[in-house]
Amino acid sequence: MSVTQAVPALRPLPLGPHQVWPPVVLAPMAGITNIAFRRLCREQGGGLYVCEMITTRALVERNPKTLRMVTFAAGERPRSLQLYGVDPEITAAAVRIVVDNDLADHIDLNFGCPVPKVTRKGGGAALPWRHRLFSRIVRAAVRAAAPAGVPVTVKMRKGIDDDHLTYVAAGLAAQEAGVAAVALHGRTAAQRYSGTADWDAIGRLKQALTVPVLGNGDIWEADDAVRMIAHTGVDGVVVGRGCLGRPWLFADLSAALAGSSQRVLPSLDVVAATMYRHAQLLVEWFSAGRVDRTAAERDGCTDFRKHVAWYLKGFPVGGELRRSLAMVSTLAELAALLDQLDQRQPFPVHTLGQPRGRTTAPGKVFLPDGWLADRDDDSVPYEAELSDSGG
Repeated sequence: MSVTQAVPALRPLPLGPHQVWPPVVLAPMAGITNIAFRRLCREQGGGLYVCEMITTRALVERNPKTLRMVTFAAGERPRSLQLYGVDPEITAAAVRIVVDNDLADHIDLNFGCPVPKVTRKGGGAALPWRHRLFSRIVRAAVRAAAPAGVPVTVKMRKGIDDDHLTYVAAGLAAQEAGVAAVALHGRTAAQRYSGTADWDAIGRLKQALTVPVLGNGDIWEADDAVRMIAHTGVDGVVVGRGCLGRPWLFADLSAALAGSSQRVLPSLDVVAATMYRHAQLLVEWFSAGRVDRTAAERDGCTDFRKHVAWYLKGFPVGGELRRSLAMVSTLAELAALLDQLDQRQPFPVHTLGQPRGRTTAPGKVFLPDGWLADRDDDSVPYEAELSDSGG
């Protein structure tokens, strides 16, 4: 593949004392962006790799599962953590825990989750509609992070639906609160992951703000990032579903944003080796601090199963072998099954540019009773802190 559009002039993304190059961010994805997957992606190219989203309340309450998720590799810098919160006081307390315990170098706030069980409680993509509460949460986080110089950013969607857009007002409020950058997924909550991302909206937000703006949505290939930057003028991009089963996308992004036309199109032997390494890294992560290595290997391989279909997308692999690979329990079993692949197969170029991961249909956004009636209401929504991710 070759780049068909000139690469816009870019600078490293400034995040407090950190200069991120290339200005590419791995979006936090539940059950995906753990320490193993982040390491696999970081080995391909530079950027900012965000851990799975955690809730502020779970962190404050020292939930063991949450504390395990806030784990970074020794050489992982800057360490990036996304928090989901709906209460300014609890958000501030969670940020202070991050700062006091040196858990991360950067904090992102999630206001983009479109999942019904979150929006029906007033969280995620529903929250910026209550603009005063939104501002209070962001200000509380920035103030709590300031003594340690930890930068805070915000990730959000366009709004609840086309009749209730919030992204420009929320972006300005976040900027006034002192965030280091704002990321916008060019879809509403009602769109979920359907249709086409609105890059024009991302461009409008860039024009409205002076802090760096990052664009998110429909970056399936490195050339998509180049096109988005040229179209919108954004300072960087956020990549989510596009890298599922393709950690080498970050090598492509590094090359493309440096002006190179080189792209990674691995044959099946390279894909198989990457799959095995991914599983190995997961087993290593699940083994940390555990005595029962057999159980850790089983858990790591079980976690890997969800990635099999993404890695093999487009390759002519038989259904029975696919099913067996998606049921592995040991590394030896995985290796034996991978050996059965016809590893001479070239990369299926017909899959380039195709959506990956969830492609849910648009739907009604479930909101708390009366949520849209009073934008000035800054009361904290009840029981809105549920563990989920997206944006």
